[in-house]
Amino acid sequence: MTGMTFLGITMVLALVLLVGFFSGRRIKSAKDFLTGGGSGSFMVSGAIMGSLVSSQATIGTAQMAFQYGIAAWWFTLGAGIGCLILALFYVRPLREAGCVTELQIISASYGKTTESLGSVLSSAGTFFSVLSQVIACSGLMSVLFPGVSPAAATFVSVAVMCLYVIFGGVFSMGMGGMCKLLLLYLAGISGLVLTLSLSGGISSLAGQLRHLLAGTDLGLIQESVSLPVLRTGADVTARFGNILARGAAKDLGSGFSLMLGVLSTQTYAQAVFSAKNHTAARNGALISAFLTPPLGIAGIAVGIFMRTRFITQAEADALLAAGRSVPDMPVLAGTIQAFPVFAIEYLPPVIAGFVLGALLLSAIAGGAGLSLGIATVMLKDIFRRVTNRIDTSGKELAVTRGCIALVLGIAALCAILMPGSTINDFGFLSMGLRGTVIFMPLSCALWLKERVDSRFVLASILCAPVTVILCRILVKGIDPLIPGMVVSVLCCLCGVLFSARRKRGPQCPA
Repeated sequence: MTGMTFLGITMVLALVLLVGFFSGRRIKSAKDFLTGGGSGSFMVSGAIMGSLVSSQATIGTAQMAFQYGIAAWWFTLGAGIGCLILALFYVRPLREAGCVTELQIISASYGKTTESLGSVLSSAGTFFSVLSQVIACSGLMSVLFPGVSPAAATFVSVAVMCLYVIFGGVFSMGMGGMCKLLLLYLAGISGLVLTLSLSGGISSLAGQLRHLLAGTDLGLIQESVSLPVLRTGADVTARFGNILARGAAKDLGSGFSLMLGVLSTQTYAQAVFSAKNHTAARNGALISAFLTPPLGIAGIAVGIFMRTRFITQAEADALLAAGRSVPDMPVLAGTIQAFPVFAIEYLPPVIAGFVLGALLLSAIAGGAGLSLGIATVMLKDIFRRVTNRIDTSGKELAVTRGCIALVLGIAALCAILMPGSTINDFGFLSMGLRGTVIFMPLSCALWLKERVDSRFVLASILCAPVTVILCRILVKGIDPLIPGMVVSVLCCLCGVLFSARRKRGPQCPA
């Protein structure tokens, strides 16, 4: 890397620190920190996309496209559809509920036990997504600074995430999200234009894929790296040119998990609550809906392009083990490096610096925003239930900031033990767990209220995520969200059928 590349990265990181510093100066109370105090449409969109368009939407999409082509679009496509549903159907009811967390809305209709259990399970689900951001950020740090140990890269990543959000809260997420969006579109447009230019267009890129993989030694050893064998050009097209390449149930389930995850995550609800009025909240969600999917297209282009130019270390090892020749191509330590190595190798130095900084910022903002959502749930739905000592705005602010640091610290410790290849697996699992815990109980609380027996809502909150975990371990070829949601829907339907009409539960706390 050149000095100009480092300059571009440094400028982006300086921007992160400035966002945190100036946002912190606007924070006067815990309410300002958690809900922003009257944001406009673009601030709402920035807060949503600051977490949603994370390393999974950029680095993770390129990583998956390296292996499966256009099927990698499901993360950003599903997220965009989720934002559209949020804008059209959920913004107004969420805001009219008058709560700070989604679980408070559920608790208002179905009791404190549902809130307590749901807060633990949904926070656990969100934590997997925080973990994926920390893994991606530390992996990128290792590419940028090859001499840095994985542990040091991880803790530096977490320290920057803390600086990003811990002072400014929702203000940081909104302002930082808008800055990040501009940088990511610069990265995406640069990557898309350059890949098409260097490869000679889409048809030429497809031809290069077939030449590299169809029936070659590299194509025939794919099974040894847990991918389908590529014997013919049709096999290559079926994997890289098919949006359902991993199977309809798995890929559609992944998109569905993103949709439900958007509707079931405290961070995105917090962005909606931060708006100055219903119109600003709805428009902010609509902006996010239309700006998120195109970023996935850029990541796909980069991932497929890098597939035609690089092999992975695992593939090289598999070829040698099989007694076959290794192609004379550069080697990636892992597929997670596809986007950052592309920037270093193919972009002009300054632009490469900005792009790498944008990728770094996507992981930083994603982890920071999601940890803010967990901290809010811990404060409002757990700590406030078990103690009366958090009785001032200053104490609330201190506890929230402490929770953010704690969550990121635990994620750092876990990330050191986790391989980078699991980044999008963690993302889809996280969205699935959040969706099964929150979506149906929240929807019932917003529209059915006392018509659902609380015992069955509690059963849904407990049994649906357990189903997701069991299916992930025991069932292959289907996204575990689908059976999890079937269980959730059945529990809530039983709650309607066996419910005796009740008076409405307690209102959301102030």
